[in-house]
Amino acid sequence: MPHTSEFDPALPRLVLDTNVWLDLLLFDDPRCAALRADLGARRCIALTDTACRAEWHRVLVYPGLGLDSARIAALHERFDALVLPLGEALRPLPWPALPRCRDPDDQKFLELALAGHAALLLSRDAELLRLARRCERAGLFRISAPEGYPSA
Repeated sequence: MPHTSEFDPALPRLVLDTNVWLDLLLFDDPRCAALRADLGARRCIALTDTACRAEWHRVLVYPGLGLDSARIAALHERFDALVLPLGEALRPLPWPALPRCRDPDDQKFLELALAGHAALLLSRDAELLRLARRCERAGLFRISAPEGYPSA
């Protein structure tokens, strides 16, 4: 994984949910071209933590994806090269109130965005996208589908 010093702390911080990572790294979705370019050129920082990284690892071995071990290892390597692991929260306690996602499995992305002072959470998940206005009104972070990046 990249060393923390490789990232400019003044850059915008992003959180990508697992489906966006799949679009970006596995499917090479052209709707993620601007995001791919900015991450590769280190014009933004993608955050991860233990829970989000574990989900990434779990999803890659789903039989429906049909990935062999070499492809999975390559995807892990690409992911690790692009993320800044958040070992501890950057935001001091107490944290502002965070909306609850209807899907408890997706709450971790909201928590990571809050803890890491992310400017933007990119997702295709309807439950997360539904919280966009509430998070923005609360002054937390924006939530958008990845094709809205970078103007999202």
